[in-house]
Amino acid sequence: MHSIKPRSARLLASVSLVAAIAAATAGCQTTQTATSTDTTGSLPVAAPVDRSEASWRSDLDTYSAQYHADPTKVNVALHYAQALRATGQRAQAVAVLERLSMENPNDKTVLGEYGRALAEAGSYEQALEVLGKAHSPDQPDWRILSAQGAVLDQMGRHEEAQRYYQTALKIVPDEPSVLSNLGLSYALSRNLPNAEATLRRAEARSPVDPRVRQNLALVVGLQGRFAEAEQIASADLPPAEAAANVAYLRQMLARQSDAPKSKTSARSSSGSN
Repeated sequence: MHSIKPRSARLLASVSLVAAIAAATAGCQTTQTATSTDTTGSLPVAAPVDRSEASWRSDLDTYSAQYHADPTKVNVALHYAQALRATGQRAQAVAVLERLSMENPNDKTVLGEYGRALAEAGSYEQALEVLGKAHSPDQPDWRILSAQGAVLDQMGRHEEAQRYYQTALKIVPDEPSVLSNLGLSYALSRNLPNAEATLRRAEARSPVDPRVRQNLALVVGLQGRFAEAEQIASADLPPAEAAANVAYLRQMLARQSDAPKSKTSARSSSGSN
């Protein structure tokens, strides 16, 4: 729910997430790319901070000039890549970070950002390989573990993803961003009761990230408790927008329920002929 997203893309957590979870609840796998973060969002794999588009554009101009003057400066390249990602220029961000990782093959911060950028661009297998080098078994980084889980979820490997989140939670118990990703992973694997319980744990942490609450509203709505979902969503959204989001979700689930009936009817009609 970044400020640079149109309102139509803010259905509870995001339209892409709703589509992904709806597919999962219907028994389908999905590798839909999310557009958000590796914290609390729509199975995010990267973490630009919530800022205005104008702010990101300003950073893009500033760091572009500095980067092209000297592309070997690690801090400048990292900021430039983050601004590229935040403004939707994923392939260019990958190119910047690929070059930086070749020049700094042992820099775990660089590798972590490169892995996240690869995942955002849909290169999931390569992202997993790079993220695996961004920390080590004797010094695991819970943020990288959560990012690895998010990538696995994008690949439809939800049970593996959940193991990564659980490992991260051993390092940072009740960390809301990891709990949110775990909850969404349960939703993608059609375990909605566990998804709700996990997201409620995340919501219980203070201060509450609005995205956690919107993810909870989404999962509650997916279980058909639309009034409750709207109430939860209204804590962060204007009432009219929360109601519109839930109405959209209700329509989507209704269409999904009607689809199998239509297929059955078509088969029966074909058989009778």
